[in-house]
Amino acid sequence: MAALERGELALLRQIRARAAQNPLGRGIKLGIGDDCALISLRPGEELAVTTDLSIAGRHFRLDWHTPEAIGHRTLARGLSDLAAMGARPVAAFLSLGLPRELARRGAWMDRFLDAFFALAEAHKLPLAGGDLAESHVAVADIVLMGAVARGKALLRSGARAGDLLYVTGKLGGAVAGLGELEKLAGGAKRKSVGGLRIPKRLETALAAHLYPLPRIAQGLWLAQRGVASAALDISDGLSTDLAHLCEESGVCAEVNADSLPVHAGATLAQALHGGEDYELLFAARPDARVPQAIAGVPVTRIGTVMRRRAGRPMVTLMTARGAEPLEARGWEHFA
Repeated sequence: MAALERGELALLRQIRARAAQNPLGRGIKLGIGDDCALISLRPGEELAVTTDLSIAGRHFRLDWHTPEAIGHRTLARGLSDLAAMGARPVAAFLSLGLPRELARRGAWMDRFLDAFFALAEAHKLPLAGGDLAESHVAVADIVLMGAVARGKALLRSGARAGDLLYVTGKLGGAVAGLGELEKLAGGAKRKSVGGLRIPKRLETALAAHLYPLPRIAQGLWLAQRGVASAALDISDGLSTDLAHLCEESGVCAEVNADSLPVHAGATLAQALHGGEDYELLFAARPDARVPQAIAGVPVTRIGTVMRRRAGRPMVTLMTARGAEPLEARGWEHFA
């Protein structure tokens, strides 16, 4: 294809054509093609807006991650934020900064969009717009809009002493998978912009890292029933994200090491500090009826919210050896 045909307009046409294959949804009055999108919400709903930046070399590697994994992860990060608020996905805006040689790879973009739209369709989420730019480094920025019943959004600031702490799914699988991917890359004979070919035997072990599943249905369930007093998603690691919840709520917490649902192949340390699990961490009043599973995903009680006192660690880990401070050793940019 001639260089002119693979310029910005051609790339825009490629994305717009893919977006047109999917129903825009009732809330999108005007989508891609104008200066702004027009979006309607149902009566009694508030708008939840989140943005997540994915940068090559930091959040993904072009020689490790396939275009499908990058496309899926780009959207999953933002969807997980909506899940943490108990919000219904309404619209997505995707902005891409791409090196010229990558933008001209029509097959790479098709594979990226295959996975992006597959996840979007699973959550009835239309792509309503975005932006394109030439960049020295590949960048994908996702902006998502969600709707939540007025006054019902799940916040980080609602936990109180005596509340119980829960997580969905299992922890540590994403960082354990990243370790396996690094080993696979070390044994690869050549590097490719298309990413690594994953052997069948490693597909399950790498799934939590390559294709995380945002807990939209679980967040909606918690918000609609008023079960959770506070919530957030585990993107930076349990130790760090629980500290965020405690800070915003003005409380402390105790976590039982033996209760943590550790992902198969992961260690306790990875479950405590590994990021990108995109599970939900939430607090609930002691008398709340929290089921053992929500929409098919297990829910595990892992600890208790405590009153903040001088000298008490923000988060305490209870082990067979006794109580010990749990330092926030998850991911933190610029740290």
